[in-house]
Amino acid sequence: MPQQVNILMVDDQPSKLMTYEVMLAELGENLLKASSAREALEILLKNDVAVVLTDVSMPDMDGFELAEMIRQHPRFQRTAIIFISAVHLTDLDRLKGYQRGAVDYLSVPVVPELLRAKVSVFAELHRQAQQLEALNRELRRLSGHLMTTQDEERRRFARELHDGIGQELAAAKIMLDTMQRHTAINGNGKLAGEASQAIDRAIRQVRSVSHLLHPPLLDEGGLVSALRWLLEGVRDRTGIQTTLDLQPTEFPRLTPQLERAAFRIVQEALTNVFRHSGARNASVTVTQRDAKLSVQVLDDGKGVSEQTLQLQPGSIGVGIGGMRERARELGGELHMRHAKPGTIVEVVIPSVVPAPAAMAMAD
Repeated sequence: MPQQVNILMVDDQPSKLMTYEVMLAELGENLLKASSAREALEILLKNDVAVVLTDVSMPDMDGFELAEMIRQHPRFQRTAIIFISAVHLTDLDRLKGYQRGAVDYLSVPVVPELLRAKVSVFAELHRQAQQLEALNRELRRLSGHLMTTQDEERRRFARELHDGIGQELAAAKIMLDTMQRHTAINGNGKLAGEASQAIDRAIRQVRSVSHLLHPPLLDEGGLVSALRWLLEGVRDRTGIQTTLDLQPTEFPRLTPQLERAAFRIVQEALTNVFRHSGARNASVTVTQRDAKLSVQVLDDGKGVSEQTLQLQPGSIGVGIGGMRERARELGGELHMRHAKPGTIVEVVIPSVVPAPAAMAMAD
């Protein structure tokens, strides 16, 4: 059975409210009544309303003023407002109603079938919007859970890589070095020496991959230490000159969840710079101010298309999509814009990470 939605009927005459109630009863929705515009506003603030059915001519505050006040509130930007009037029937009156935010305008006498048809359409649209929002919240919850699971898996794999394969390689190197010393006496230590050097390179690669999967500095020294390590590695591996700007310079520790998200966003952004931009320079700016964390990555490369800047579906890859989802998981937003030359990627996240329940209510 479809979930009921609220229909708010507003009129200063009780007989008219009763008439509308009788007309709309067979829709099976929850009907709310208000005898004044002020009472209607109080009901709106306490309830999620799908449709507002209001008389135009009311004392104190008429329907036009009521609609204007409703539209000023962010929660009611898409609430359907239907005007009913026995007096204001000219085209100018209708135009005024639409300018104030009405979706429809009915004249008296009201045809019951017409009223039910119009109200039922907007009620169903509201119900579908609610269902879509619920699905989106669930999708974001699952996406957030997936990213958290991926981060934990990266941490586990990095530890196993470092403690398992890394230790085995270190042991093999010790044995080869011992063999090299014994065979060097007979002049046969060259092959062992080359093998030892190969293992040295393998150990460095294992350590590098392990740290990229989950840098120990992120847990031990915090976001700033991990970012400095990351930028130094980018310079060494790619030749891209990188800088880090912190505001404030004595940057505070953040929650582990927030530090992990900020690090992954910068890591992904720099990976995109290397793979796609052709940039020679990249700068990272991290700002903590007014209970917000801002992470900005700027490059001087060839830039991206307008569709990518607008984050249009089909124009962004897994990397940008992942950055956006990490930001959304923590109640933040991802923005991209031209830098002339290059691109600016910026993520703004509340410093106090909202709980999942609070985020769902905010949605």
